Amino acid sequence: MRSKRVENHAFGTVEFVNTKENSSGFRDVIFQTIPEERGRLVLQLGTGDATRALKCALLAAKDISAVDINMGCPLKFSTSSGAGSALLKKPEQVRDIMTTLRRNLPSEVHVTCKIRLLETTEKTIELARVIEACGVSAFGVHARYVSQRPRQPAHWDLMKHVVESVSCPVIANGDVFKHEDFERIKSETGAASAMCGRAALWNLSVFREEGLLPARENLNNILKKCLEWNHTVKNTKYLLRELLIKSTGLENEEGNALNKSKTLEEIARTFEVPETLIGSKRREHLKRPCEEDALSLDS
Repeated sequence: MRSKRVENHAFGTVEFVNTKENSSGFRDVIFQTIPEERGRLVLQLGTGDATRALKCALLAAKDISAVDINMGCPLKFSTSSGAGSALLKKPEQVRDIMTTLRRNLPSEVHVTCKIRLLETTEKTIELARVIEACGVSAFGVHARYVSQRPRQPAHWDLMKHVVESVSCPVIANGDVFKHEDFERIKSETGAASAMCGRAALWNLSVFREEGLLPARENLNNILKKCLEWNHTVKNTKYLLRELLIKSTGLENEEGNALNKSKTLEEIARTFEVPETLIGSKRREHLKRPCEEDALSLDS
């Protein structure tokens, strides 16, 4: 809501920059993308308000393929504002958000959402049909109840009933950890497609048919991309932490050094990656919009 879309000609990227300065006097880049990503880029929003959802979606509409509403997050920071899984028991609010988006966004921008299983299969099916009637392109189902934690197994068998109750495509989610799980969950549920969350954070090569890359090779590949595109330090550290948690852990010299890092240079040295990679995708010798003191974001 506090972002402005800025075309960064130095990198050929599109950046959504916070209109308020941080404690260091800079404007944080909230999100960064490139035009080549548009055809496969989905913007997920956490909101319980149709007006706010539309405002955010319109801001990014030129740069995304679809906008998705998160209706599955059970965490308090999400549900306390009426977003995430708080929406599962508010079908009228769901209808308002989804129809508002579909009626007002360009037709080429898909509208989707992701839900969880409700207390009974009948209630889940009822909500699924409400969502389908809003004209969505598809919707995702995380095959866990709101009360379930990630360590508890997903209910693929229950998802099958939801898939059979609607005509629009359903995207299956839950316990997809290996490449072969994508086809397995589709086969067992009848879903049109599948998604994964934790597995992709732990090792992005989960999407390779050939199998997972070694953890260190995967980490280096991602770190190099972050450095080349001058990714934000905060988001780079987040990505690397997720990778380390699943491999070597954070309670070691490398993990401690990452936590203490304040610059991309420090991160590069921690993992013995050339610092010369930082900003190497820069096309012109220009400052990033968030670094340019003269940039006015109020216009």
